[in-house]
Amino acid sequence: MGIILAGGRSQRFGGGDKGLATVGGRSILSRVIDRFRPQVSRLILNANGDTQRFAQFGLQIVADGDNPELGPLSGLLAGIDWAQEHAPGARVIATVSADVPFLPSDLVERLEVHRNDGVAVAESGGRRHPTIGLWPITTRPAVADALTRGALSVDRLARDLNAVAVSFPMGEIGGTEIDPFFNINTRDDLSAARVLAEKSIEG
Repeated sequence: MGIILAGGRSQRFGGGDKGLATVGGRSILSRVIDRFRPQVSRLILNANGDTQRFAQFGLQIVADGDNPELGPLSGLLAGIDWAQEHAPGARVIATVSADVPFLPSDLVERLEVHRNDGVAVAESGGRRHPTIGLWPITTRPAVADALTRGALSVDRLARDLNAVAVSFPMGEIGGTEIDPFFNINTRDDLSAARVLAEKSIEG
């Protein structure tokens, strides 16, 4: 099953929900959902606060549990706990952040091929993207322990768990090379994504 991590405060973006910003006339989150949903058996959204702002997407919304707003690890733990209660057949959680509008359509398949029953995270251009990966349910104790210790780096935990980094090739939109995990952290990133979306429409 899959979980979209949208529980952050988006401080570099200036606050608000990055996923609700529009790119090419559609919200970033709707783009992520369209690309991610076909790859997983069940999809939920990790978000905090008023859930009504996400009602249009029709997803089950799961808030951070006992470790609220401590970053992606809080969302990962909440997703694992939800899966154990509501999807007991789930053995692995696929995670993506809510700000990657050009997510690869073969993400989960490629990660699964290489993970060797452990954790696998995406990599592109020599850079790891630890919030985009596959996490076995059995990693729950390690995730909970990291949160308890205040060790909030997803990358650090992934390395501690000997995660496999799976390399993805660069993509292309309208003749422009693009990182498949281009993520929108700032308003400048949003502007760049909008330009790319326009090139996609023109192409």
